[in-house]
Amino acid sequence: MSDSLIQSSLNKGVLTLTIARPEALNALNAAVISQLAESIEEAQKQPEVHVIIITGSGEKAFVAGADIKEFAGFNAQQGRQMAQRGQEDLFNRIERSAKPVIAAINGFALGGGLELALACHVRIASENARMGLPEVSLGVIPGYGGTQRLPQIVGKGKAFEMILSAGMVNAEDGLACGLVNQVVPLKSLAETTDTMARKMMKNSPRALQTAIKAVLSGYEEGVNGFNAEIAYFGASFETDDFQEGTQAFIEKRKPQFTGK
Repeated sequence: MSDSLIQSSLNKGVLTLTIARPEALNALNAAVISQLAESIEEAQKQPEVHVIIITGSGEKAFVAGADIKEFAGFNAQQGRQMAQRGQEDLFNRIERSAKPVIAAINGFALGGGLELALACHVRIASENARMGLPEVSLGVIPGYGGTQRLPQIVGKGKAFEMILSAGMVNAEDGLACGLVNQVVPLKSLAETTDTMARKMMKNSPRALQTAIKAVLSGYEEGVNGFNAEIAYFGASFETDDFQEGTQAFIEKRKPQFTGK
């Protein structure tokens, strides 16, 4: 697309989407959200894409937050619409992606930037990463799922501390509380994230998709996650990938999964 704010790079099954607004520390605005959502949706339809990596351009920021100038004059209705569109179009779509999504956090991940990372399935941070939800310092609260996903990942107490203090945590503190899965030197971030993606790629695409659904079912209101797991587990027995995976194990060879 012309004037793209999202740079796409496909390398042997791994699609890297880079938010390219370095002059604004990759801050989220309506155009970034729209283009990233479109890229995520397109990736679902591309059989050559197996895992998605989201990162920011440059070495200072993953996403430094939302573009405050864009919504500073909003009223309540406009604020609700902004949050709803963002959650439905992008953040929920990432979380429910049939293909694993990894956040490569290269620097600041603040406000909407941290919420973007929280929507991903796995987060790997560089040593210079700084993460937080500073919205209350602006007189507002997180609106892209931060008040919901952060407690799920780090626990209610730590989430309250981060949200109510509006403070930042560094990479090591993020690792200690489970906010990120790994911390690596900035120069190693791309390689480490790619290695993680390729570990996932070795597995059944159908099973990966089903596992994502099963995990998320435990957080859906009115859904018994254990019962959902039982149903998903049973359905897996009728897939081509299950037949191939078990047969390959018996024959002591690498499976050739088709995703069916």
